[in-house]
Amino acid sequence: MSRHLLGLTSVLALTAGTASAEMNFNRIASFATPANMAQGEDQSRETSPEIIAATADGMRLVYTDSPLGVLGMVDITDPANPKPLGNIALEGEPTSVSLIGTKALVGVNTSESYVAPSGHLAVIDIDTQAEVARCDIGGQPDSIATAKDASFVAIAIENERDEDLNDSAIPQMPAGTLVLIDTPEGVADCATMKVVDLTGLAGIAGSDPEPEFVDVNGLGEIVVSLQENNHMVVVSRDGEVLSHFSAGSVDLEGIDATDERGALRFTERQPGRLREPDAVKWLDDDHFATANEGDYQGGSRGWTIFHKSGEVVYESGTAFEHALIQIGHYPDKRSDAKGVEPESIETARFDGTPMVFVGSERGSIVGVYDATDPANPQLTQLLPSGIAPEGIVAIPQRNLLVTANEKDLIEDGGIRAHVMIYEYQDAPAAYPQLTSAGTDELIGWGAISGMVADAQTPGLLYAVNDSFYGYQPTIFTIDATATPARITEALRVTRAGAPAQKLDLEGITLDGNGGFWLASEGRTDRVIPHALYNVNAKGEIKQEIGLPAELMAVEERFGFEGITKLGDTLWMAVQREWGDDPENHVKLVAYNLETEEWGAVHYPKAAPAKGWVGLSEIVAHGDHVYVIERDNQIGAEAVTKKIYRIPAAEMVPAPLGGALPVVSKEEVRDLIQDLLSLNGYVQDKVEGLAIDASGTFFVSTDNDGVDDHSGETLFFSLGGAM
Repeated sequence: MSRHLLGLTSVLALTAGTASAEMNFNRIASFATPANMAQGEDQSRETSPEIIAATADGMRLVYTDSPLGVLGMVDITDPANPKPLGNIALEGEPTSVSLIGTKALVGVNTSESYVAPSGHLAVIDIDTQAEVARCDIGGQPDSIATAKDASFVAIAIENERDEDLNDSAIPQMPAGTLVLIDTPEGVADCATMKVVDLTGLAGIAGSDPEPEFVDVNGLGEIVVSLQENNHMVVVSRDGEVLSHFSAGSVDLEGIDATDERGALRFTERQPGRLREPDAVKWLDDDHFATANEGDYQGGSRGWTIFHKSGEVVYESGTAFEHALIQIGHYPDKRSDAKGVEPESIETARFDGTPMVFVGSERGSIVGVYDATDPANPQLTQLLPSGIAPEGIVAIPQRNLLVTANEKDLIEDGGIRAHVMIYEYQDAPAAYPQLTSAGTDELIGWGAISGMVADAQTPGLLYAVNDSFYGYQPTIFTIDATATPARITEALRVTRAGAPAQKLDLEGITLDGNGGFWLASEGRTDRVIPHALYNVNAKGEIKQEIGLPAELMAVEERFGFEGITKLGDTLWMAVQREWGDDPENHVKLVAYNLETEEWGAVHYPKAAPAKGWVGLSEIVAHGDHVYVIERDNQIGAEAVTKKIYRIPAAEMVPAPLGGALPVVSKEEVRDLIQDLLSLNGYVQDKVEGLAIDASGTFFVSTDNDGVDDHSGETLFFSLGGAM
């Protein structure tokens, strides 16, 4: 096998903005939290960074890790190269952390049952890793915030409900409270502990307040969200309730509120949806922002700015969720729940501009807002995060922003939990790389698989989604000359006027008559046929071609992944070995449209270092046929993510059922560094490849419909090809 590599300098990220100076946040590093486990520890254990804080100098991060029962620490002296500082074991489950100097104040849950909650405040010296103080706080802590002058700490004691009891209805005793403790020199003085009674305030289960989150403003006033009670409380430094009010509701329009098993239809409404705020942060001494996740009977899919008197100053409504829909981060399986679920929130000033950062737990995005006018904040960026951002900390003195992303998919062999670091820099925004923004109607998308380029217009591409959206198979038109690339149209694939069923579209090519040939991967155990479909310019299926008996006799689950047209012949890449294939060889299957004859050649693929290696795309261009060869590994485990080319002259099919010729291959591009260009982790599913009329290569990844996935879609150009 020869190597013919494209230089990395030819990468043209479709995110380069104008040449003028522009400040944006861009991700500069990702830190996998298993790296904090000590040598010899079982790194297959689940780890989950949740609430995160930074030292005053911004050089170290501390985060809670509930599954491990530890505080994790990260050295970000060089923020682009974070280094593990190890874990500090705690006697219980850490739920929240705040820092005063080098003292970490940690809420630790030690509850043995819902009816007998318990917990303590642990003060840890992060230099010596010793516990220097402990206060019994009489219940289950859920959130901690320290005063800006470091004089006291406020702790939300949730005493959460048992969701399996009485259909999860509240009240369920004991009630939650707010605890205030003085912190001279950063060490809690347990003797000063004051318990603030919050019962009798909320209109919903007022006897059972469940405090969720706290924050302290410059006046020493504490804001507390009572999430399940849909109520907000403002308390003085002395424990006096200064104001309290219902968090209210929102009339949601243009949402998908039904579990439709794979179709994005934003035509529904939910009037009077309770906000039920989770995280809350002061924007200034008079205003605070809430992330309206919902946990009981509500969740309004957005975020709100309140005046501390109770006035709603700003309500995002569905605007935040719609922004995520446009960049492919909408989690369709959460449609019947709370959509993108904003859960975390942070506020800070960067270069004098007040900003709000809103984290979507289910969409795995952080929205960046300019809140110069609290009544009209402007969405300026959407930052890709790890799966389920739970905590956010801003470090404006170093122009840094950090997210703690709690989801660890180790049990499923997936990506590990991460802390991600962003820098506010004079540079274009690097993400998103693909969006449907700017269309007349809201276009949701995800799980992009096969691609093809228009034969005449440079930068005009078409892509299909896979079976994750089984009730909405779609051909997307993409303008790849825009920055970012833009989806301009969604053409639904139909059969007899209805959305075509039983498809798993993994490949698309032009038919030469204004329509397309589509390859469906098929899966017999789900009654999804392996097949080819010819659709016209309206998306109507006009012809269906099933596989011949010779192929069906050796069928396996992993079928066609990509389709291309070479003369009168359609060529399809079979992802993995079928029953009659030699080890590490897969078929490139041919179907002659004129003679209706089938045939194939064998393609020699790499032996997997772990998992499996297969093909994900096939494209004919010039004198070669190009394929994507990849393993099914993600993150640090990824080895094979490559583009190879095959001489078109060798694509001479032999009859099925007998010996097949083996084609040669030549490596054109190792995509690993391209997949790391956004300083995240290597995505597993590199599935789209298109070569446009000018010879420019475009590559895309499949985000699995944001199901156990961060939703991040990479879409980039490799420039001119070989």
